[in-house]
Amino acid sequence: MKHGSLQAGASALLLSLVLSACGDRAPTEEAPAQTAAPAAADQPSEDVPPATAPTPLAPANNSGLARMDGYGDLRLGGDAADARKALGGDVAGKADEPGGCYYLSSASRPELPGLMIEGEKLVRYDVGEGEDIVAPGGGKVGMGADELRALYAGRIETQPHKYVDGGEYWRIKDASGSGVLLFEIVDGKASLWRVGLVPQVDYVEGCS
Repeated sequence: MKHGSLQAGASALLLSLVLSACGDRAPTEEAPAQTAAPAAADQPSEDVPPATAPTPLAPANNSGLARMDGYGDLRLGGDAADARKALGGDVAGKADEPGGCYYLSSASRPELPGLMIEGEKLVRYDVGEGEDIVAPGGGKVGMGADELRALYAGRIETQPHKYVDGGEYWRIKDASGSGVLLFEIVDGKASLWRVGLVPQVDYVEGCS
């Protein structure tokens, strides 16, 4: 009887130790932390063709865009609606009265020439100081008078400048059409130029 009690007591002690050891363990073990994989680069999953220009007017300094009959895909005498479409967004400009003269411009495309509209038709475009657009025939703002004479030999008609002493207007007519290229010559070089129809190309102060 005494031996049975000792055996029962030993069994109870062993069970108590086992339960105590189990109680010291956390009910669950957390999985080891995993380092997050770097986010995938924000790139398309397949090749995307390069973006195309939203308008038919290409970068301004490309030769061949400025012509005696228009600029880019625009033609002198064409509708103002076509000019607005070519400029794309942010187009500014409207007539003060129906059929009046005004300029169209685009804040998002300041490299383009100013487009003069009259009677809701494109009648002229202007290139001013600091603009690097090549005129029909090769002339540019800042080019010297001697170089311009060589480019347009035998075609230049000169008129005195309205405001600048010693300055001149140099007009070059289109032999095959009605467009006219006009340079303003100040201090022996081209200060600006424009292409347009008559009489608008001869307007001295923009629309006047």
